[in-house]
Amino acid sequence: MSKVFIHAHLFTGEKEIESGYIRFDQVVVETGEMQNFVPAAGDEVTDIKGDLVIPGFIDVHSHGGYGVDCMDADAEKISIMTKKMLQEGITTYFPTTITQSDEKIEACLTAIAEAAELNPMIQGIHVEGPFISRDYKGAQPEAFIRPAQLDTLRKWQELSGNRIRLITYAPETGDVKAFEQYCQENRIVLSAGHSGATYAQLKASPATHVTHLFNGQKGLHHREIGVSGYGLLEDKVAVEMIVDGYHISEPMVKLAYKTKGAGGIQLITDSMRAKGLPEGESELGGQPVRVKDKQARLPDGTLAGSVLTFIDAFKNMITYTGCSISEAVQMSATNQAKEFGLDRKGRLKAGCDADFIVLDQKLSIRQTISGGTMHEF
Repeated sequence: MSKVFIHAHLFTGEKEIESGYIRFDQVVVETGEMQNFVPAAGDEVTDIKGDLVIPGFIDVHSHGGYGVDCMDADAEKISIMTKKMLQEGITTYFPTTITQSDEKIEACLTAIAEAAELNPMIQGIHVEGPFISRDYKGAQPEAFIRPAQLDTLRKWQELSGNRIRLITYAPETGDVKAFEQYCQENRIVLSAGHSGATYAQLKASPATHVTHLFNGQKGLHHREIGVSGYGLLEDKVAVEMIVDGYHISEPMVKLAYKTKGAGGIQLITDSMRAKGLPEGESELGGQPVRVKDKQARLPDGTLAGSVLTFIDAFKNMITYTGCSISEAVQMSATNQAKEFGLDRKGRLKAGCDADFIVLDQKLSIRQTISGGTMHEF
């Protein structure tokens, strides 16, 4: 028996259907125009009366939330936290590590691998650091920063069950050619981040992704466009953006959107433990963090991740840039699915997983469907 939502305003990731239907069980069975809808025996039909239906969000950069950090290395807690992300529209998640000791990173990767067995929302791992630049460390603990180590990455990939899909590194720090080649051979996307690389160094690298654009990197200068300029200028490069109003100013978000276009941007939260909790004291990577006025900061004032929810990132992007809902969908799900080969994610199309969100006219979440299971909020 299939469920069917009728009179839906569909944004499929490929097209917009103003009055349509979506039939689904664990996967999307069919979408189409309402005029073509034919009820089938056993259909469970719900009229959603013009509500919007969009693909579930894919967050490839988030350290945690709801009182849990991936570095806690607790598989059950990571799985429970991931399920709580459904309330903000996330249906696919890449748990993200932080610069720390080998022992702590290895424990984290092992726990994420266990959590992925419990929760199919986890479709990959993002390793952020420790192979980064001290000069652009941001909120990454400096004591554990080191040059890229191929043998270490090989071990980590084995511990993760071959789930590492994205790695943030600084291409300018030492001889990274063998490291980069291994990543390319093992479907690990190389992302320039926490890096002071020049445009020339990046052009010579195979980096095809930029971690949290404008933050923790050599910024734009009229004589050296740096990491930020590389991300904006190169068509082959995808850029992450934390659109919370603090990491990037509203005019700069608009500039990036006008320069890069919706096809080159991926919204992320870069959220940390305190997301979803009251403001106050928290922690990131073993460092004390104070959350105040929706900002997470180290004692020296450095931004330390975010408490941004994905639905707010989605709405902010529309507000700041005037982009269409279809473009916001592209930046929230479709681009991520394409880059990371998540062929059953990021679109509302027959055969894709039934991962989608129902929004009201104000873009507030009514329910999130994950693998065909409905969660109301």
